Amino acid sequence: MNNNASDVFEQNLQEKKRLLQACQTEKELTSCSECEKMFECETRKAYVKAVYESMAKGEGGGFEF
Repeated sequence: MNNNASDVFEQNLQEKKRLLQACQTEKELTSCSECEKMFECETRKAYVKAVYESMAKGEGGGFEF
């Protein structure tokens, strides 16, 4: 995988993180877990997806924690 592809995943992750943090700030929260809409939140879902994509760098497969 070349660096440009990795950069795309990192840039996407940073953008989703910025949106998530803006939402938390707007709602005066320090964490998504404090939000009543945590499990339905499309902003949070997009952030979580971006985290996994950044970790995988476009490669398929699961993660073991």
